[in-house]
Amino acid sequence: MCGIIGIVGTPDAMVSSLIYDGLLVLQHRGQDAAGIVTCAQEQFHARKGNGLVRDVFYKRHIGRLTGSMGIGHVRYPTAGTCSTAEAQPLYVNSPYGITLAHNGNLVNAEEQAYKLYQDDLRHVNTSSDSEVLLNVLAHELQKLGKRQVLIEGETYFDVSQVFHAVREAHYRISGGYSVVGMIAGMGMFAFRDQHGIRPLIYGKRESETGTEWCVASESVALDTLGFEIVRDVEPGECLFFTMNGEVYEMPCHSEPKLSPCIFEYVYFARPDSVIDGMSVHQARLNLGERLAHKFERLKPDHRVDVVMPVPDSGRIAAMQLAETLGVPCREGFVKNRYVGRTFIMPGQAERQDSLRKKLNPIPAEFEGKVVLLVDDSIVRGNTSRKIVDMARAAGAKKVYFASSAPPLIHPNVYGIDMPARSEYIAHGKTSDEIGQAIGADFLLYQDLDDLIAACSGGSIDIDSFDTSCFSGEYVTGDVTEKYLALLEARRNDAAKIERENGINDEPIDDDNIELHNEE
Repeated sequence: MCGIIGIVGTPDAMVSSLIYDGLLVLQHRGQDAAGIVTCAQEQFHARKGNGLVRDVFYKRHIGRLTGSMGIGHVRYPTAGTCSTAEAQPLYVNSPYGITLAHNGNLVNAEEQAYKLYQDDLRHVNTSSDSEVLLNVLAHELQKLGKRQVLIEGETYFDVSQVFHAVREAHYRISGGYSVVGMIAGMGMFAFRDQHGIRPLIYGKRESETGTEWCVASESVALDTLGFEIVRDVEPGECLFFTMNGEVYEMPCHSEPKLSPCIFEYVYFARPDSVIDGMSVHQARLNLGERLAHKFERLKPDHRVDVVMPVPDSGRIAAMQLAETLGVPCREGFVKNRYVGRTFIMPGQAERQDSLRKKLNPIPAEFEGKVVLLVDDSIVRGNTSRKIVDMARAAGAKKVYFASSAPPLIHPNVYGIDMPARSEYIAHGKTSDEIGQAIGADFLLYQDLDDLIAACSGGSIDIDSFDTSCFSGEYVTGDVTEKYLALLEARRNDAAKIERENGINDEPIDDDNIELHNEE
C-alpha cells in the first residue's frame, strides 16, 4: 500500500511545501520511503529516500524543489525491496520526460517487463512493478510521436495522446493501480485501473491568480490542504491538468466496473476520509453495530463488563459495538505513537519486538472484569496473542476477542502486503482453533456479508468490492495458483529477511537531482 499526491498550482506558485504537508497526512499508507518531484518550466527537481516524510525532507530540500507542479509518494514494499532505487516517484526521459507515482500492484508485471525488453526495447532496472507501468505508458506515448495542436495560431501539447497512451496501457497491464504523474513542461495526469481497486480523488481551490488542482489517495489530504473535493476519479478514467490550470477528462476503458478494495475501509484508510462516496468512519461504525448483533446471537448471556478497543483502528467499531450492547467502552491500552504500524513491518522478529514497545495496559481497567477486546482484523495473530496475554496479566477474569473483519485467508495481490497464506493465523483453522491460538476465551469474526453491507451505502454506486483476501475471488479474473505460489515465495518472512540483509543500508543523498527533458 502506498500514498500518492499531485498538485498543479498557479503559474507563480511553489507547490513543494503543499505536497510535503499532503504526504504527512498520507504517512499511514507507507513508512519505508518518501519522494517528491516538482516541475519548473521543463525541468524536474527530485528528492527521495528511505524513511518517514519528516526524515527524508528538511527545509533546504523543500526550498530546492521549485516549480508550480509536483507529485509525491510514500511507500511500503510488497514483493519488492526497501531500496532507494525503488523509492518513488520514478522517471524516464523519453518521450518528453515523464515522472510517475503509483499505488497498487500489477499481477502481470513480469510478463510486461519481458515484453518491454524484447519488443519495445526498454530496460527495466529494478524489481518494481511501478517501473514496468511507467515504461509501458512511456512506450505507448512514444509510439504516437510528438504531436501538437494549433489553436488561434499557437501550438499546444495534444492532450489526446495521453488519453490514447493510458487506454493502451489499460489493455496491457492488469492489477490494482492508481497513478499520478507529470510530463515535463506539459502538465499532470492521473488515472485509475478499470476496477477502481485503489482509491483516487481530486479537488480544486480558487485563488486570486487562478485555479489550483490536487489529486490524492484519500480525501483527507485534500481537506487538510484546503482543496474543495470535486469527485473520485472513476475506474478506467484519466484526467489531465495543464500547467495553466485547465483540466481534461476522458474514460479510457470500455468496460469499467467499480470494485474498490474493502480493506481500505477496515484498516488502511484514515477514518476522516471518504472513499468512493462512503465515509470510512461510518463504515467502521456500521461494522461495530453488525458485530454486536452477531455477538448477541452467539452469546446472549455474555455478561461482558467492558468493551476495549485495540488502538487505533479498532476504536470506532468498538465504540459502536459497546453502545449497541449497552456496555461501557473504556480505553485499556496506552499506545506509544512513536512506533510504526506493525502490520507493515517486514520481518517477524521486528514485528514482535515492536509489539512489546507499542502498547501498555492500564491494570485498573482490567482487574476482575470480563473484557471484550475489539480489533480491526487478525492477520498473523502476533498482535492479538500479545494483547490477550497483556489483558490477562493486567487482571482480566475473562478475555473475549472480536475482529471487525472476517478471517483473512488469501493473499492480496493488488497492493497490500498480506503475508504468505501459510503465515495467516486463520490458514487451515476454525474460529475455535484460532481463539485457542491467541489465548482468548471466545473469538468472534465479522461475517463477509455484514462487512460488505457495512461498507455500502455511499453516494457512488459500487458494483462490487474486492474482497479477495477474505473470499479468494480476484476481480481481475487472471490470478492463477502459479502466480499465488510465486507471490508467496516472495512475501514470506524468510524471503523478506534475505532481501533486507542484501540491501546496502548506506544513506544516499540525492538532493535536488536535476532530471533534464531530453527529446
